Amino acid sequence: MDSKLRLIQQSFNTPYSELVREALDELPDNFTITDPSISGHPIVFASRGFLKMSGYSREEVIGQNGKIFQGPKTNPRTVMEIREAIREERGVEVNLLNYRKDGAPFWMLFHMRPVFGKEDGRVIHFVAVQVPISTKQRRNGGVSLSEDGSGLNEIVFGSCRREVDSDSLLELRRVLSLDSGSKVLDIEETCKAGEFEERRAATAFNNILSVLTHCSELTGRLVCGKRCSVPGPGYVSSSLNISLGRIKQSFVLIDPHLPDMPIVYASDAFLRLTGYDRHEVLGHNFRVLNGVDTDTSTLHQIKESIQTEQACTEGQKFILEPSSLISCS
Repeated sequence: MDSKLRLIQQSFNTPYSELVREALDELPDNFTITDPSISGHPIVFASRGFLKMSGYSREEVIGQNGKIFQGPKTNPRTVMEIREAIREERGVEVNLLNYRKDGAPFWMLFHMRPVFGKEDGRVIHFVAVQVPISTKQRRNGGVSLSEDGSGLNEIVFGSCRREVDSDSLLELRRVLSLDSGSKVLDIEETCKAGEFEERRAATAFNNILSVLTHCSELTGRLVCGKRCSVPGPGYVSSSLNISLGRIKQSFVLIDPHLPDMPIVYASDAFLRLTGYDRHEVLGHNFRVLNGVDTDTSTLHQIKESIQTEQACTEGQKFILEPSSLISCS
């Protein structure tokens, strides 16, 4: 099995029961679930509704991130707003222009919220609900006009609207007079979701959270929609997880200020190298990897290096201080 696919499966198998995928598939909503602890913050689940809306197959989406749905007209400021919400581990709701697999653009309400571990307060997943914003083509290439042209003060495409100034009105009247049958109007505009889309997105998230909560109860690793406890020392935030995930080497991050110096981050490459699941190493001391053939003199040298806060290289193990970054290559 592909190593990244294995991590993605673990992302769901660890906190939820085996029924979670089937239960989520029964929901009619368009949504994706992502895991910030895996390199690249990939999609680990995509609903049937989302696949139908986007035109992609599940195999084409799982393991990818939201970049594959962006295109030339996607507003980078909106994307940055989403990234900022991920960094701050909070919800966000924005109007977003994305692209289907066939290249067709479409507007949607993007409603994303984190899911937290109830016991430790860590972000387990982000759930992103996508509600299409319906548009209705109107005469004059989608522009609603009164006979005297006063309707140009507000250009409306269904629920898409953009205010324009008087100079724009003059230019638009000139263009329309040259080609009244034109179907394409080259004006940047923003589609804004209404209360219907907002209610639909909120209801969808609550339904998804209900499924995730129920399936987490069956494993004893409860999740919740609000941070139920403050993350303890050694907590690695979602933004740091994503940044560290860009490093392709095998390494772990330990915290020397905590009792027993536990591992607080393990890279994907490290998990592939050792065969452990992430939850099997996080919170544990590095000696979990020791065995009967581990050289005790090497371990002693590593301990001395930690105590003196000096860099240590021994065999294929590297300890870097003061950041306490251990890398096994």
